[in-house]
Amino acid sequence: MDQHPRIRVLLAEDHAVVREGLAAILGYQPDIEVVGQAADGRTAVQRYRELRPDVMLVDLRMPILAGVEVIAAIRDDFPVARLLVLTTYDGDEDVYRALEAGAQGYLLKDTTTEELLQAIRAIHRGERHVPPAVAARLVDRTMAGPALTQREIEVLRLVAAGKTNKEIASALFISEGTVKTHVNSIHEKLGVRDRTEAVMTALRRGILRL
Repeated sequence: MDQHPRIRVLLAEDHAVVREGLAAILGYQPDIEVVGQAADGRTAVQRYRELRPDVMLVDLRMPILAGVEVIAAIRDDFPVARLLVLTTYDGDEDVYRALEAGAQGYLLKDTTTEELLQAIRAIHRGERHVPPAVAARLVDRTMAGPALTQREIEVLRLVAAGKTNKEIASALFISEGTVKTHVNSIHEKLGVRDRTEAVMTALRRGILRL
């Protein structure tokens, strides 16, 4: 009888080449078994419920449901689920949202195979795994002040698109005065002086995407 059962891993990744590559790498490990794969967020949640893996690797950008939504949905039903984010996104907002949703680890896809395996094993033991460089992004987010509201993010997206206050007001069905209030609040929260700096800071932190 096997005294050391293998770590059962579920892969949630929409890029087939990446997903299959991960499955191949993990398949060579004597203590790890890939029990399933999912190419979109909704399937990822369904597969988790069916398979109850020991560890799930989750990409942040997937069709239908994003990674953070997947993490939150799974943790709602399975509070002790062990989830590791593996993504290309290193913005402090990405790190913050994923860990706040319930992920125990966060790795970038340029990580080494050795670190990936270490992270899976650590999370399986009930530990957390966040590399120093990624943790620094979280510190940036924590020290950056209050988070933008959803409405402020909507305004900032339109600012990034080059819209004037009048155009933003029309698009969001609010007054120009309200737009100015939101813009001022955005500047204060991001610690910037103008619209251009606000957009650049939001892109760097992962609040906005091009």
